[in-house]
Amino acid sequence: MSWHRGTLVGFDLETTGTDVESDRIVTAALVRLDPDGTVAEQRTWLLDPGVVIPEQASAIHGIGTDHARKHGTRAASAVEEIAHAVAEVLRSDVPLVVMNARYDLSLLDRECRRYGLPSVEERVDGAPSPVIDPLVIDKHVDKYRKGKRALQALCDHYGVTLDGAHDATADAVAAVRVVRRMGERHRPVATLPPDELHALQVRAAAEQSASLQAYLRRTSDPAAVVESAWPLIPRSG
Repeated sequence: MSWHRGTLVGFDLETTGTDVESDRIVTAALVRLDPDGTVAEQRTWLLDPGVVIPEQASAIHGIGTDHARKHGTRAASAVEEIAHAVAEVLRSDVPLVVMNARYDLSLLDRECRRYGLPSVEERVDGAPSPVIDPLVIDKHVDKYRKGKRALQALCDHYGVTLDGAHDATADAVAAVRVVRRMGERHRPVATLPPDELHALQVRAAAEQSASLQAYLRRTSDPAAVVESAWPLIPRSG
């Protein structure tokens, strides 16, 4: 049975910003979808990130600093639970679907380091795999399509309803439903075993980064550097 017809688990974070090295997790969701597309199980977390949540971030996901401090779990405890839960999924060989995995999984990795916790990589004794990233796959199978590639745009393109964008649970569910549609439309991707699909995305993400880097150097910034590693940006230092 092709991976897109089986059980999939979606993972999503909402955060204080876009820098994996310095920003923090605010909410997280891990959602298991059965082959028929129904939500079989879900876990969600609201964290007190220990820092002020910028207004720009609050405007996107709706969580302000006061709310997080009052209702959120202590960050170190929640990060431990999230990392443990993600590692459990990966150890089960159920594909983990993460929109823009390079960001979410790298930020989780840095949060583990921040609190002195074992990373997901350490918990599974290797790189997180198998991961399925709708962003990387879409750019691979439809390289020259114009327009945005954010989750809402992918939902529109693949005919998936996204209720409550930037809610971690809604985004995780939508990401899974989008990759199922991708599997239905693009048979060469659907027929790959999850481990081979993961390897394909490693190569595709590197190619996409190289292409963007070349474009930026040619048009706006001669010194531009675009991260090529996927699904995890290596730690520095």
